[in-house]
Amino acid sequence: MKATMQTDQNKKTLRNLTEKEIDRLDKQHCFSDDWSLITIDPELDLGNISHVRFIGAVQINRGVRLRDIPGGIGPCNIGEYTRIENVASLRFEPGSSHGIGTKVNVLDETGSRAVYIYPRLSAQIATLMAREPDWLNNGLKDTFKGFIEARISPAKVGSRTIIRDCGPIKNVSIGDEITISGALKLENGTIINNAAHGLSLVNIGAGVVAENFIVEDGTIGEKVGVKNCYIGQGTELGKGFTAHDSLFFANCVFENGEAVSILAGPYSVSMHKGTLLIGCQTSFLNAGSSSNQSNHMYKLGPIHWGILERGVKTSSGSYLMLGAKIGAFSLLMGSHKTHPDSSFFPFSYLFGDEKGATVVVPAAMLRSCGLLRDETKWPARDKRLKREIPLFDRIIFNVLNPYTVDNMLRAIDIIKELTSRPADDDLYVRHKGMKFTRASLDRAKKFYTYAIFKYLSLTLPNGIIPDSDNKAPEDWVDVGGQIMTRSDLKKVLASRSVKEAEDILNHAFLSYRQEELLWISRRFDDSWRKRQEDITYCSKRFDQIVEEDREEYLENLKREDNMLKL
Repeated sequence: MKATMQTDQNKKTLRNLTEKEIDRLDKQHCFSDDWSLITIDPELDLGNISHVRFIGAVQINRGVRLRDIPGGIGPCNIGEYTRIENVASLRFEPGSSHGIGTKVNVLDETGSRAVYIYPRLSAQIATLMAREPDWLNNGLKDTFKGFIEARISPAKVGSRTIIRDCGPIKNVSIGDEITISGALKLENGTIINNAAHGLSLVNIGAGVVAENFIVEDGTIGEKVGVKNCYIGQGTELGKGFTAHDSLFFANCVFENGEAVSILAGPYSVSMHKGTLLIGCQTSFLNAGSSSNQSNHMYKLGPIHWGILERGVKTSSGSYLMLGAKIGAFSLLMGSHKTHPDSSFFPFSYLFGDEKGATVVVPAAMLRSCGLLRDETKWPARDKRLKREIPLFDRIIFNVLNPYTVDNMLRAIDIIKELTSRPADDDLYVRHKGMKFTRASLDRAKKFYTYAIFKYLSLTLPNGIIPDSDNKAPEDWVDVGGQIMTRSDLKKVLASRSVKEAEDILNHAFLSYRQEELLWISRRFDDSWRKRQEDITYCSKRFDQIVEEDREEYLENLKREDNMLKL
């Protein structure tokens, strides 16, 4: 519907003002240095335009209402049925990029891993630019400048848009059906609504200050400040949150705290005051109050960065010294200063001891009753759906997937090696800046095994591992929420244009299930095939452990309720 409306609008012939119309606008306290540059729809009601200064060429379509714009509006095109009232100014300069192509210094604050933002940017492309900067600097070198320039938005205010009670707006291209109410200052940006008519997600609230930005199907709430940022589909920033040099992708929610140089993949959430996220990549994150990281050791600048893999939760007051890599679906508690890499130990508890060392309880999160609940919760909360918008971020929601399961399989091998060693004098076994007790390692081996069989039961309804073609199994990677094979990643990194890369990513996304079954056939050798009859038993045992945790939680909740009664 929106596309038809725009086509019809383009077909309309706008005309110049008559002398009588110019005289009327003059009496309504409107001004222009050159009235011949103002063109209007023949159906425009001039009674809806008063106290406006026009700057340069301004095209005004039917149904437009312009009131109280003392600092001027233009040069630009104003779409049908748009209202702009009580705005200090809405001005455009020739040659403005409207925020498109802004350099965003994610991860490394000094800019060695920059992402250049543009409309329809996906979490996957942003991740590849930041994590594999040679691809952008070399592979895309010949095509990327033209790609960005072709996407620069025109100077416009779209149809059925409302802009009211705002401070100065400068070089901000504004799309259809967008509401901007009470913004303090907007400069050098593009605001895009891709949703069907009447289903827009885009809203810019009171007190917002934004500079060098793109908002695409997202919301910026009250008193938010952003600079050098991309705010993606379904994302909500609110309650005084501030961010610079950061990227926010599908369905992120950030309130109260602060973000610096973060690459926030899908469903990252931070809701609390005092929380600082800096120099890290996340997805499906849940950040506790006063969580923070540090990326500066006062030597060579803020060059350190880290990865919080999918599903990481941070407890209140947690601290992580970067660089570090935290394994998927782990819980981070306390202070961590030894740069841990727990990526091969997903689903773990990580405790910081009194000296800042990391004590790991592997697989402990697997017994949590909330773990697989999250898997069904996320798709149900996808604000992009039912709005007829193209989905830019490709998301695999599965908690148990080839990436996390492969890491569990590797963890079992590492545990075998660690438990073959004698413990240190303090009774801990050490590995990659982390400490383990032998008891926690033995228990983790059992939990990981149950979870792997649970995965097979979910993926193989008949309980039979497919026959192998005797080829080596693929490695898997998590690229901004998309689980894919490393060979597909290599194809993307060999591409010479963003379009070619997106096509490869789309194919990998659509072939996920096929590649997963192929991986299972190759990865699970005879030692697992001989235990296929254990799939049902171990899967049920996994469910029992989770149910026991749920019952324990509900029992504790009941005791708390009784304690709090009058």
